[in-house]
Amino acid sequence: MKLICPECKNEVDLFSYPNLDVEQVIECNVCGISLLVNKIDGENVEAEIVDEGK
Repeated sequence: MKLICPECKNEVDLFSYPNLDVEQVIECNVCGISLLVNKIDGENVEAEIVDEGK
């Protein structure tokens, strides 16, 4: 699966989230921002910013 962070535009490492699901909150490993997964479409994942990072 692939997710591009809407904040830093880097690819988020989803290896830490093997059971990723819609409505799950994850953290961008690059900028530290919290993201809410909105949609999983095959290999593409869409998420929105929930909370500012570190």
